[in-house]
Amino acid sequence: MAKKTIQRFLPDHNKIKQQKSLRIFGRFLHDANLWHLNRRSARGAFSVGLFFAFIPVPFQMILAAAVAIPLRVNLPLSIALVWITNPLTMPPIFYFSYLVGTWILGHQEQAFYFEASWQWLSDSLTTIGPAFLVGSLVCGTVAALISFIVVDFLWCRGVKKAWQARNSDHDR
Repeated sequence: MAKKTIQRFLPDHNKIKQQKSLRIFGRFLHDANLWHLNRRSARGAFSVGLFFAFIPVPFQMILAAAVAIPLRVNLPLSIALVWITNPLTMPPIFYFSYLVGTWILGHQEQAFYFEASWQWLSDSLTTIGPAFLVGSLVCGTVAALISFIVVDFLWCRGVKKAWQARNSDHDR
């Protein structure tokens, strides 16, 4: 059940292989395990994708791919989940990450605004940077761990329900 739901939202693997930004991975993109969807590859892909969604750097998709390939988790899912942080969702997600960082470091909250640019990133490194980066790493790690556990649970539950449905159909 979970597999079919996830597969409906995944991009075509041929389109991903043709992405110019991913060509740097060359022959590694031809590993069949990167394209299969099973319990192990799904929970790993969710963890990789959600971790990098919280990391405030450009090229999140390339970083997610660079980690998904050696871990041999589902590449399209890893890349797609990075887009949870998009121009619409970045400001609230990154502000929350900043708040988490200020709480962890015990810093005083400062005025926070987000702009998706190198200039903003370099200007912010000295003011809100430490709290923002710590918060982003913590939020990314927590999201990765929670998604790993939740996807594993939901996948097992779906398989169990499918087996029960088969057994009840078989018994009739």
